[in-house]
Amino acid sequence: MTIINLTADNIRKAKARRLIACPIVTVLIIAAMATPAFAESLKDKVVGTWIYVSSTAKRADGSSVARPQLQGAVTYTPDGHFHFITVPVDLPKIASGDRLKPTPEEAQAVATGVIAYTGTYTLDESTKTVHPTVVASTFPNMVGSDQSRVITSVTADELRLTNPGGSGGLILELVFKRAK
Repeated sequence: MTIINLTADNIRKAKARRLIACPIVTVLIIAAMATPAFAESLKDKVVGTWIYVSSTAKRADGSSVARPQLQGAVTYTPDGHFHFITVPVDLPKIASGDRLKPTPEEAQAVATGVIAYTGTYTLDESTKTVHPTVVASTFPNMVGSDQSRVITSVTADELRLTNPGGSGGLILELVFKRAK
């Protein structure tokens, strides 16, 4: 039979040990959470909907190319799907009111100004590169093409991507903010 001595001195010593142990355990837990095993993956950071903020374009020689004012978004889902769209902010309305009956000028503005595509993606954490597989696009030539987007920066509120193979051989730098 064990006899427990509950004297006031023993109770004070037990409380003192708990007071010392609590901060030590807390520090160990925080340190463990900061280790890579608990670190958020790049994919975890990218998943979500991002609202288009701006883009810049450069030719291979480094010279800048003017970009239109755009609005749009990109979404990356946890299961590997994505959707992307940008539309010029000054896209003209279709005068007939019927999207199937634009004037030639209206049709050209839509065809050259709007880009939307969707499909699946993989993310290479080591190179910080998103590899989209386009399955549908307003520009049919993109379907099935090899694509890549380099993640140059991602925070809780901002995503920056480089598209090294933009239309016309341009290098695009895209900035998005997380949708709220």
